[in-house]
Amino acid sequence: MNVTIKTEYIKLDALLKFAGLADTGGEAKAAVQSGLVKVNGEVCTMRGKKLRPGDVAEYGGTEIEVHGA
Repeated sequence: MNVTIKTEYIKLDALLKFAGLADTGGEAKAAVQSGLVKVNGEVCTMRGKKLRPGDVAEYGGTEIEVHGA
């Protein structure tokens, strides 16, 4: 799945919501803090992690690649 952002970066928890993988911010926060999300192949527990174009997040078997506008 590709997500295009028009800003310099998107925070990890916001990306999960934006991509439709989390229904609420609380759900996204819980997933990240539980170690269920990977960024560029490594588990990331920082929900405020800034993802920029070229970064790849993975959650629930779905990969999300961030693209710039």
